[in-house]
Amino acid sequence: MTVPSIAPALPAPFIQLRDISVTYPNDTVALKPISTHLNDHDITVLLGPSGAGKSTLLRVLNHLVVPTSGEVIVLNTGALSSGAVLRQHRRQTGVIFQQHQLIGRLSAMHNVLIGRIGHYGGLRTLLPMPKVEQHWALECLERVGLLDKALVRCDLLSGGQQQRVGIARALAQKPRLILADEPVASLDPASSERIMDLLRTICKQDQIPTVISLHQLDYARAYADRIIGLSFGEIVYDGAPDDLNDEPLQRIYGTPTVTESTAETPRFV
Repeated sequence: MTVPSIAPALPAPFIQLRDISVTYPNDTVALKPISTHLNDHDITVLLGPSGAGKSTLLRVLNHLVVPTSGEVIVLNTGALSSGAVLRQHRRQTGVIFQQHQLIGRLSAMHNVLIGRIGHYGGLRTLLPMPKVEQHWALECLERVGLLDKALVRCDLLSGGQQQRVGIARALAQKPRLILADEPVASLDPASSERIMDLLRTICKQDQIPTVISLHQLDYARAYADRIIGLSFGEIVYDGAPDDLNDEPLQRIYGTPTVTESTAETPRFV
């Protein structure tokens, strides 16, 4: 008698989104009801034009934008509709912003230490951080190549350096999840590649699931394990970078137009 083989159980998703929708107070529909999941250890890129819903979807993942309907469920933590669960999730979620969101008059090290505030009571903001936390902040700065800038005011750093301070601040939280909202939108190409290389290295070395919203198709293809393409608040593509060909690109960006100067490469408008 042949014994049927039993397929190994698939790991549970790190985050599940169930029927998530977002409508803003001015009746703008940012996300139509969507259900999807995020896997552990993956770099997931949210790709699409302006207004597609990328930033809204990213911010739903830690309720910086509270969904109008549906729920976000985190593995071994629970649904973010619970206040206690949400606070725990936010402490363990590092966020990297497009405009850095640093305090310019403070040093790089002090900005990194802000990432540790959520692990202490409110009075800690009035007192110096313990030595162990200061040493940890220096380790995070060393990891992003800025140890020599630890005592430099952040408003004296370049845009790329400020974004690396933002990454160090996210690392200081010892995160289970990293969210990066258009992290290279304001940077030159060389700085952008350095930031994307750094994010990928950290994600893979530390096995931290990372979600990045991007406009740049080339970066999405080069750095993502998975791409979620959005258009008008809907997921219109969900798959591997290598499978993102002309047909799904049309769904994401619109109709391709070909000119003499771009006969080899469609331009999506």
